[in-house]
Amino acid sequence: MSERPAPSKTAVVLGGSHTGMLAARALAAHAGRVVVVERDALPARPAPRKGLPQARHAHMLWSGGVRAVEDLLPGIGAALERAGARRAPVTTDMVVLGPRGWFRRWPESHHVILAGRDLLDATVRAQVLAGGRVEVAERTEAVGLTGTAAAVTGVRIRPHGGPERTLAADLVVDATGRGSGAARWLAALGLPAARRREVDAGLAYASRLYRAPEAARGGFPVVNVQPDPREGGPGRAGFLLPIEDGRWIVTLSGTRGGQPSPADDDFVRFAREELRHPVIGRLLENAEPLSGVAFTRTTVNRRHFYERMPAWPENFAVLGDALAAFNPLYGHGLSASAQSAVVLREVIGRHGWAAPGLARRIQRAVARVIGAAWDLAVGQDVFYPGAAEHGPTLRDRLLSAYVGRLMYTATGNGRIARRVTDVTSLERSAAVLLAPSVLLAAAAGPLKPALSGPPLTVRERKAVGLP
Repeated sequence: MSERPAPSKTAVVLGGSHTGMLAARALAAHAGRVVVVERDALPARPAPRKGLPQARHAHMLWSGGVRAVEDLLPGIGAALERAGARRAPVTTDMVVLGPRGWFRRWPESHHVILAGRDLLDATVRAQVLAGGRVEVAERTEAVGLTGTAAAVTGVRIRPHGGPERTLAADLVVDATGRGSGAARWLAALGLPAARRREVDAGLAYASRLYRAPEAARGGFPVVNVQPDPREGGPGRAGFLLPIEDGRWIVTLSGTRGGQPSPADDDFVRFAREELRHPVIGRLLENAEPLSGVAFTRTTVNRRHFYERMPAWPENFAVLGDALAAFNPLYGHGLSASAQSAVVLREVIGRHGWAAPGLARRIQRAVARVIGAAWDLAVGQDVFYPGAAEHGPTLRDRLLSAYVGRLMYTATGNGRIARRVTDVTSLERSAAVLLAPSVLLAAAAGPLKPALSGPPLTVRERKAVGLP
């Protein structure tokens, strides 16, 4: 049963990035006061900030995430497009070399929003703060929780240049990302450690901004070259995403033994010579670099199973990368966080602030949401040497074999391609891939012959100077 907003309730969100702002919007439907605690000074317009170094790499918002953000912020899709973001149909505007061959550009099944991370965050932030129900404590660090193992009562914060103080709260939501102190803070309250799993493929990322050739600045497709795990050795991949202002953001990656270099003068060479196909490198030969290479190794899959703890304090929840951080290669972090914020709003609305065990209900509901994205990421990365302590399980191997067969079938069967994108877009659960009709189609294999090269149109080839 839904409750009316409670003016007397205060919610505090730790972290003012994508997850934090959407969580604040979700909480504003129920609390009289929502405070976002953020270490950085948040720019009024799209601009880089110290606490978000990953903004220099490629991001996308899958349609499952777009729907969630629209649910929280009606009209945000149109606002993003007005700001310069692009809505790209899946797989119509995608040129993708999967593990088992080139995918055809089937009629639209889903879509993605393509934009620089700074633009995306600034647009969402402006919409959240426009309502006047959310306030931001900028340049302020969260240093711990107050309360007991039974219930959190607030958070200790340290404003820049000021003394530490306590901010009382009826609910604290940790959305501080990969650097979350939640595990440490819970231990300080006397709670046991939660189970944690890490799968680290040793992936390194190198990204660079380019000015697209003039003729390719409107409507050029996403280009993606994926690794083939069957080849053994390192997995190397490349993404080219057309974003705002006629730019391309290009991210190259490689696992242990096949990592790209952080050097500017090696970027195009890696794309042309190290990936399974040279198409991205060839495209970059006719594009103008606008930045140096941004490089990171912070790509480990890490999940805290807080929902399985024998005890969980009232009034505390963990969302986003602070709960489960995914290898960015799969592009699911933003979408999973948006869906988690919707669940946060729905659980409070259904049970009410006064419901015993509300925080545990939130944590369990969010865990169900992020499970699909976790399985998609770990199901691939666990096969790289050294990624997991005990290597892939029998379940991992069976699922990987079936998914591989599905991906092969999807290269030449539009119906199966749609089922696959149902899942990768985070619009439907992986259960759709086990339907009898899908199992039969996977056994039969693709209906059309394999493509011999990237399915670029004549116009697209001409726009970028390819023969």
